[in-house]
Amino acid sequence: MLALPPAPAPAPRRQLLVGTSLACGAGTMVIGGMAALWLRFRKSAQSAGDLWIPKKFAIPVVPTNIMLCSFVGICIFAQWAVYAAKRDDKRHVGIGLLLSGLLGLAVINAQASVYYQMGLPIRSGNAYGVMFYAFTGTFVVFMIIGVVFSFVSAFRYLGGRTSDREILTAHAIYWYFAATAFTMLWFVVYVTK
Repeated sequence: MLALPPAPAPAPRRQLLVGTSLACGAGTMVIGGMAALWLRFRKSAQSAGDLWIPKKFAIPVVPTNIMLCSFVGICIFAQWAVYAAKRDDKRHVGIGLLLSGLLGLAVINAQASVYYQMGLPIRSGNAYGVMFYAFTGTFVVFMIIGVVFSFVSAFRYLGGRTSDREILTAHAIYWYFAATAFTMLWFVVYVTK
């Protein structure tokens, strides 16, 4: 009896990696659009002779700079998890994912500190208050997604799916996106004011 050879294994589809990359692209467009609106409102306020930032409010620079520096650690720890997974080092994968999630929580805490220290009302006389909370609030949502992504990745990988390394790569890509998005926010909102 003659039989055909078995079919080759199907190529990996990498849905999570593609989906994360598309989501990061969409998030980049959102952050870029918000930055463009911010700059437009700021320029129109300045050309009208108005102050863009109301006089009695000042942006605290220490928490904003700490947030920026935290992203270096987040990206290192996320990439460390990918590196450790390629070497089947489950303990270091867990440490890298835990530290990236905890630093993400620290960034959210620092942003809450900025909100508290500024005491800026949403309606501040011009578009500054609305744009400030819209821009930074969108970023906080991105951070919450990143922290959840860290803990879901840790749960899946440490729960026994050690052959699924794609989630760790997607996790690292997402944190690179978040670091880039915050760098843009930091420069436009916190530095150039």
